[in-house]
Amino acid sequence: MRRLGLLVAVPVLLLDQASKWAILTLVMVPPRQIELTPFFNLVLAWNRGVSFSLLAGDSAVMPYALAALALAVCVALLWWLGRVGQVMLAAALGLVMGGATGNAIDRLRFGAVVDFLDVHAADFHWPAFNLADSGITVGVALILADGLFRREK
Repeated sequence: MRRLGLLVAVPVLLLDQASKWAILTLVMVPPRQIELTPFFNLVLAWNRGVSFSLLAGDSAVMPYALAALALAVCVALLWWLGRVGQVMLAAALGLVMGGATGNAIDRLRFGAVVDFLDVHAADFHWPAFNLADSGITVGVALILADGLFRREK
């Protein structure tokens, strides 16, 4: 199952980094808001914190601390992955590891995470996010579903 988890994590990481590269070098030059649908925009946002910009601050150490925390979580998930026997759980762990690694790379490169997907309804905007965040969210949802609904044989 470790191989399966890594086969999910690596494409998530690569797609996340490729999409951020495209946003930074091709799409958001200059930075602006691009309306794609009545409920979805492309924007450029720099998240210096964690989810919903929690723990955001101007401390020079914070990006490194958050990146180290994300990488420590990935090591723990890799250990867990070695003990997993279910395909869905292995894939879910891979989604989280790929996303966490993608955001950790941003923190080390830029001091913040590149967010660019903006979903909204009228004037209510969900905080901007990226593909790594999506991988983490779907992975965590699958882990929770596995824990809540999987029945042991």
